[in-house]
Amino acid sequence: MIIDVAVASTSRYKKFGPVSHPDEAHDLSGKVILEKIQEAGQEARYALLPDGFGLRSFAEKSDADVVVICGGTGLTHQDLTIEAIEPLFEKTLPGFGEIFRYKSLSEVGTRAMLTRAAAGVYHGRPIFCLPGSPGAASLGMDLILAELNHIIGHIRE
Repeated sequence: MIIDVAVASTSRYKKFGPVSHPDEAHDLSGKVILEKIQEAGQEARYALLPDGFGLRSFAEKSDADVVVICGGTGLTHQDLTIEAIEPLFEKTLPGFGEIFRYKSLSEVGTRAMLTRAAAGVYHGRPIFCLPGSPGAASLGMDLILAELNHIIGHIRE
């Protein structure tokens, strides 16, 4: 299984450009995601991208089995991951965001209500949008990898 990973960070992108590995951009969240994918025995491809609607093009052009986008899910005017990606969803997976927020509650308290973690299906592949912190990346990947084969199985039925 191939998982395309995009980390959305305009500031990091301006500083490091389009790198192909998180170590090249001091990207802790990207590193966590890749490590979790590799530990699960899956293949990952990494991209660092600026926040915004270019993420939609990334998701549309992906030929991977799964797409994970980390970052750009906050509430500032620059956080546009959800606005860019959700319109692509042919089906939504609301339980992903619900469980993500529930699991986050014990770590960050009621601030968990601010997270806009989301997931859906586009052209036969799941797309997951995670908040950008390393802790959120770790939690998100634990949730995704625990059910990924099940999700893919249902999508391909």
